[in-house]
Amino acid sequence: MSDDFLTNKLSTEGADMLTLAGVNDENLIELQKQSGAKVALRGDTLTVSGSHDSVDRATPIAQRMIDAAKQRLSLTADDVLRMTLDDGGDAAGGGNGPAGVDDGETRIVLPGIRKIIRPKTRGQNEYLKLIMENDIVIGIGPAGTGKTYLAVAAAVDALSKKRVKRIVLARPAVEAGESLGFLPGDMQAKVDPYLRPLYDALEDMMPQERVVKALETRTIEIAPLAYMRGRTLSDAFVILDEAQNATNAQMKMFLTRLGVNSKTVITGDKTQVDLQRREESGLLQVERILPGIEGIGFHYLDEADVVRHRLVREIIKAYADDSGG
Repeated sequence: MSDDFLTNKLSTEGADMLTLAGVNDENLIELQKQSGAKVALRGDTLTVSGSHDSVDRATPIAQRMIDAAKQRLSLTADDVLRMTLDDGGDAAGGGNGPAGVDDGETRIVLPGIRKIIRPKTRGQNEYLKLIMENDIVIGIGPAGTGKTYLAVAAAVDALSKKRVKRIVLARPAVEAGESLGFLPGDMQAKVDPYLRPLYDALEDMMPQERVVKALETRTIEIAPLAYMRGRTLSDAFVILDEAQNATNAQMKMFLTRLGVNSKTVITGDKTQVDLQRREESGLLQVERILPGIEGIGFHYLDEADVVRHRLVREIIKAYADDSGG
């Protein structure tokens, strides 16, 4: 046997084998494809074999897969692919690959639904840490990077631990003009379609009956950005989603609502400004004027942080390339 051939055996004791291997062994197949090593799962052992380089690439990823399977976390072929992504293309290296248990990963445990929210990339992990450490965080990045989802998870966590008394989720409605009069129904019926993504994230993290009760008691409020005017939001976790479609005046109004013991997360995608004049975007303005203020954190996510279908990452990259970045 060649001196360049190496075999590494990893214990899988305590791991859920279906989670580890994936449907039709898709996770193991993806690991083989990305690393070039041969992967075999037998009993309580995952064997990685091949050239030294391929085994070195595959082993740390295989260990992360085993750790995830031990904790019964979600693990798909896309997750395995993300585990191999970083700045240099080396699975064992640094960069913006997966957030692993050895990287100081920030996790949110939601006991009501027995669910663990964990970042899937280092970029997401850094974003979640920034939310924990700052009073105001601005998360900027393309669709599918988890900007809103992780912010809502942090808000639900803060509410369940009684760090805040309520959650306020806001969005500019109908592009940025908030011209809702032409739509049928009462005001709630008019704005609900634009606020639906916030409801979806919330319902994924709390039992449905608890969501309904929280909305009825206004412990959780979901409303168009225009409804924030004139209010002071104290003891609250406040999220402004789709902030690229808030005007400069709306953004200033929103930021000055912050009260005592409140935390604010602003999320947006600079490539999706629907305002008639792009320079009127409040997100672009705060990006210019707020960096450097203590207690305000900025975090940028990119296509490497996309956690939807793997093609979404490629589509975002293609559009960025076509527009010159």
